Amino acid sequence: MRSRFDEQLKVLNKKMIEMGAECEELIARVAKALLNGNVEGAIKAKEQGHEIDQMEREIETICLKLLLQQQPVAKDLRVISAALKMITDMERIGDQAEDIAEIIPFLNGRTGAEFADFKPMAEATCKMVTDSIDAYVKQDVALAKAVAKHDDVVDDAFDRMKEMLIKMISENKADGEYAVDLLMIAKYFERIGDHAVNIAEWVEFSVTGVHKSGSFSPAKSNI
Repeated sequence: MRSRFDEQLKVLNKKMIEMGAECEELIARVAKALLNGNVEGAIKAKEQGHEIDQMEREIETICLKLLLQQQPVAKDLRVISAALKMITDMERIGDQAEDIAEIIPFLNGRTGAEFADFKPMAEATCKMVTDSIDAYVKQDVALAKAVAKHDDVVDDAFDRMKEMLIKMISENKADGEYAVDLLMIAKYFERIGDHAVNIAEWVEFSVTGVHKSGSFSPAKSNI
């Protein structure tokens, strides 16, 4: 019985890695399409988001079967609980990447290049997603902690972008719609960074049994 359970855990791990890789690829594709003003790339990115939704459903099914059909010990329960939390954040990363992709065609080829913080913020967000997934693959607590620290880079860039874009809206009505679109995109990147932090924190929990909130335990989980 235990050997079968271990095999199912390996399947879960494989599916998690695949979903993480899909998220990495999607956010990188969206960022590239945005920074290059590539509408076709944005359309392809939006199509890719549906695959992430399907992966979330598949992994959720695997987790629920493991919980219902087996009797996981504490460490196993921790891994499964963390997986269920992480796929929610990965799915939301996919949704917000799709939201960015939907806006790109309305920018009419403009890329936000006139704002010094825009490209670094997009690149920093991509790095956070990549590092959070790598932390899961490698079970690397130090890397997971580094993701949370890197969130300050994205948050600070977003605050500066927000201030400049609000100023643009008030001073240049002709560019008002463009500024609003960029502000929405910047906010989506900021949210994606938050989800990457969530993933990193659940990676740390899956390895150590300790969550940053200090209040989570499998016994209190809503699964």
